[in-house]
Amino acid sequence: MTNILLTLSYDGTDFCGWQRQDGPEGENCVRTVQGEIELALQKMLKAKIPLYGSGRTDSGVHAAGQAANFISPVDSVPEKNYIRALNSILPRDIRIMDAKKVDPEFNSRFSATSRVYRYFILPQKVPLARDSRYVWAIPNLPNLGTLNQMCLLLHGELDCASFASAGDQSLSTFRYIEGARFWQEGDLLVFEIEANAFLWKMVRSITGTLIGLEQKGGTKEDFAKILNSHDRKLAGVTAPPDGLFLWQVKFDGVRRHV
Repeated sequence: MTNILLTLSYDGTDFCGWQRQDGPEGENCVRTVQGEIELALQKMLKAKIPLYGSGRTDSGVHAAGQAANFISPVDSVPEKNYIRALNSILPRDIRIMDAKKVDPEFNSRFSATSRVYRYFILPQKVPLARDSRYVWAIPNLPNLGTLNQMCLLLHGELDCASFASAGDQSLSTFRYIEGARFWQEGDLLVFEIEANAFLWKMVRSITGTLIGLEQKGGTKEDFAKILNSHDRKLAGVTAPPDGLFLWQVKFDGVRRHV
């Protein structure tokens, strides 16, 4: 028995999120990333293999560096062979980028110390058709200085209830945010945020609030009022999933609360 950690990327457009959703007979009732990889593992290893992801991504959200592990019943397969073998079975919108052996007690979710998300925004332009799945097109170029002043508030142990979507089932709305920032990358505006974990649609809610507030002439103080209100009704729109990527999962930082 060998514990294998996969690093994978996917285009989330045609998936109903990461998490497998079983029908009444135990079958995959909708297309999910976890479901597709488990099917590929079953074909390769001739057994049903549970896959443990570092976290869930919603419908339409992408990944450049999702992490997931599974226990292989076959010790004779070299770890790097999983990359080629699984990619030959998986659909083209999922790619295994790396595979390595990890300790038996390792779990992608519980061993992770932080997750990094990036959101890609295209101001003032119509995206090329090939790019339209992966950016949020907005009409005006925001002021980076104003946005990054607001981002200074996104640090430390925070009650993030203002950005929790209705229906979020988390036991606590507190999260430890390592930091957040905006920068320009060619025509694109990139927003990056790192935290120990995130509430449902939290990154999209924060992105939509920051962009909307800046476009209305809002300030750091205005964003502080929204953050400290713990009231989702005072925050802005939820940005679309198209521009959001789970960029990296880290395992070498400080372990915070879940």
